[in-house]
Amino acid sequence: MEIVFTALGVGLLVVTVVEALWTTLWVDGAAGPVTSRVTSWAWVAVRRLGRGRHRLLSMCGPMILIGTVAGWVLALWAGWVLLFAADPQSLADTRDGGNATWPGRIWFVGYTLFTVGNGDFSPKDGMWQVLAGLVSASGMFLVTLSVTYLLSVVSAVVNKRAFASSVHSLGRTGVEVVLAGWNGHDLHPLDRQLAELTSQLSKLTEQYLSYPVLLYYHAARAQKSPALAVGVFDDALTLLRFGVPTEARPDEAELTAARATVDSFLDTLEAAFIPAADQAPPHPELERLRAAGIPVVEEAEFSEAVDGLDGRRRSLLGLVRHDGWTWWKD
Repeated sequence: MEIVFTALGVGLLVVTVVEALWTTLWVDGAAGPVTSRVTSWAWVAVRRLGRGRHRLLSMCGPMILIGTVAGWVLALWAGWVLLFAADPQSLADTRDGGNATWPGRIWFVGYTLFTVGNGDFSPKDGMWQVLAGLVSASGMFLVTLSVTYLLSVVSAVVNKRAFASSVHSLGRTGVEVVLAGWNGHDLHPLDRQLAELTSQLSKLTEQYLSYPVLLYYHAARAQKSPALAVGVFDDALTLLRFGVPTEARPDEAELTAARATVDSFLDTLEAAFIPAADQAPPHPELERLRAAGIPVVEEAEFSEAVDGLDGRRRSLLGLVRHDGWTWWKD
């Protein structure tokens, strides 16, 4: 049993440390393998139970975040307990001189992780004293890392909602965004908005890679949903790039940068196990733009161009559905 407890303890400690470091510090690696799968399963389960209850779904992100950190702490605690259980004489009860029982080991590891201890139990001389010091060091390290991670995630949640608000302030759909930029001659008034939204989405993309738990922060209102906002933004870019003649478009460099940023954002979905939808959503219509006097290309030309974006649009729809919403139509 000593070998079994040692192997289990060391294995659990290694997995926990790797998961915590992978999730919090490796900005290109998404969450750790175990963390990413468990959080994904938890979100899918809650989304099915709370279908259409956006207020309930909005509570899922904080709960998953807290559960993730709590899981690391409990796994670290359990790993050290198993390691000290490998030797029945590893801990002595200072009150009666006997060996620590299972409750005693749990108690010792618990208070050593989070405090300097109270002297109820004393580690055996030698290796066990060193391990007791490592217990304390690992506890302080994990708590500090977790608090920093929590604060960073909350800051990123604010940024993702700010992006959604910025997009939806221009319009509820891609067509409305384009209409908002028409000045009677061209769409250059959108140049500044495209630059700002591209910058926001670029920052958000890096934050999604750094803090994958952001995917499970559901907005209770559609206007605050970044998943819907990215769909609206991309629809507007599609209309501007393929539906409007060159002379009426916003700055070409800004348009190209914006589309590339959306591509980068969609690349984060694969690491988060978010599948593309089976079919692409309905493409935006040119009729309202034409009625507003905005020059547009022929319908057949636009439809052919949009059909070539099928994979991209299926990914966008998959993101929207993963977030518990349905695609907005014009």
